[in-house]
Amino acid sequence: MAEHQQNYEFSAIDSNEILADRQKSWEGFVQFATWGVGVTVVILLAMLVFVA
Repeated sequence: MAEHQQNYEFSAIDSNEILADRQKSWEGFVQFATWGVGVTVVILLAMLVFVA
């Protein structure tokens, strides 16, 4: 079998960059969850009006 050589290059990571990335991800998740709950409520209300 052929041998695989792996080289890793490490660079300095700023904790502020990590924090900013995680905050952006959290804000996206919260926005998605809010829209998801809103759409679910609208669908349930439409079902209440038109089906019942």
